[in-house]
Amino acid sequence: MGTRGTFAISTSLLLLSACGGATAYSSPTSSSSSPTSTTSTLTTQVLATPTTQTPTTQEVTTTSEALPVPAPPPAPRSVEPRVELGILEIPKLGISKTLFEGVSLNTLDLGPGHWPGTAMPGHIGNVVIGGHRTTKDRPFRDIDQLLPGDEVILSTLEGRFVYKVNRTEIVTPDSMWIIDQTPAFTATLFACHPVGSTRERIIVFLDLDDNA
Repeated sequence: MGTRGTFAISTSLLLLSACGGATAYSSPTSSSSSPTSTTSTLTTQVLATPTTQTPTTQEVTTTSEALPVPAPPPAPRSVEPRVELGILEIPKLGISKTLFEGVSLNTLDLGPGHWPGTAMPGHIGNVVIGGHRTTKDRPFRDIDQLLPGDEVILSTLEGRFVYKVNRTEIVTPDSMWIIDQTPAFTATLFACHPVGSTRERIIVFLDLDDNA
């Protein structure tokens, strides 16, 4: 089985467990003098020397942040280091939880987890976060109540980043595209759906609020 197939199977298992110059010339000029002498007429023509203006260029250096590369999904019960990334808040649902690094079941048992290799909060790309709906403290139990415009706030040592809900979709457990990275500033929350079932996944898509 190829790498792509292995990745697809592993991702399906993981999702199952998880209940953004021109050249210028001067015009030639002529001057004529007509002496009053009746013996001769002298005409003198003066041609201006063309001058060339060398275009100037300014070197512009632009830097762009590379798109993140999501890590392969871990085994559902793999042991990941306990790393606290920051705080996840969903004001509408009264949620304020520690955000951990990792999306194995062991990590999600602690609280919402950030998919390793996906964008970090406030950075280009897609910040992917999973959470439980029916076990432990169930941080994502009511994410189906989120509506477009509702806020999800991610705070890290780098700052406080406000994302707003764009839309919600229900997908199959093998929908690996939800972790895709794009040159936009987005985030994605995922959990099992419906509550108490692993049949589908609820996905909440978020956009970074530049004005927050």
